[in-house]
Amino acid sequence: MNSGQTITVLIVEDDLRVAEIQKRFLEQIEGFETVGIAASYIEAKTLIEILQPDLLILDVYFPDMNGLDLLKETKQQTKQMDVIMITATKEIHKVQEAISIGVFDYIIKPVVFERFKQSLLRYKEYHTKLIQFGRESLHVTQQQVDKLLRKENEGGGNERVYLPKGIDPLTLEKVLEVLGREGRGLTAELVAKEIGVSRTTARRYLEHLVSEEKIEADLSYGTVGRPERVYLVH
Repeated sequence: MNSGQTITVLIVEDDLRVAEIQKRFLEQIEGFETVGIAASYIEAKTLIEILQPDLLILDVYFPDMNGLDLLKETKQQTKQMDVIMITATKEIHKVQEAISIGVFDYIIKPVVFERFKQSLLRYKEYHTKLIQFGRESLHVTQQQVDKLLRKENEGGGNERVYLPKGIDPLTLEKVLEVLGREGRGLTAELVAKEIGVSRTTARRYLEHLVSEEKIEADLSYGTVGRPERVYLVH
């Protein structure tokens, strides 16, 4: 495991356009460095062995392998490397298998930046605590283990503790109230007017809800004829 400040990341993704998007996402999050991109089993195995990254961003389906098989091998041979799966695979048995093997997170494509960032920041917090505890002692207390597993009751069991930066719980509640009250497709502009914030702010909250799969978004045409996303409650 890297004991420095920068967390090294290897992206394993056969669609190089998607891999490049993930790389650009990582560049926007402080504390992470993409050290390589692998598009096949051989490339992934070679780069894992040579680079020994802290974190692997891994898809499931490849022309020459199943990402879950690589995950199993990785966990058996490189126990100190963590994995975040980013895939279009939605089958519950695949999700269950990935979790049982030990992924840090499982993100379903298409990836929204806020959801991606939320996952990486949580991993950064975990990684930092792990290094800190390792420096202090070879043994850990129950409280430290709970912190690593994110079970410490820092917020009285309130999920708001894990909201990404820039998402205020009170504003989020207002957005949800508007969506629930209207019962129809709304644009970021309409939501912004309802709660008294800018259109950009409203869109940020709406995209966060999309990433959490609490609402859906569809491309429609606004009143002036330009493409505009319309948000709908499930």
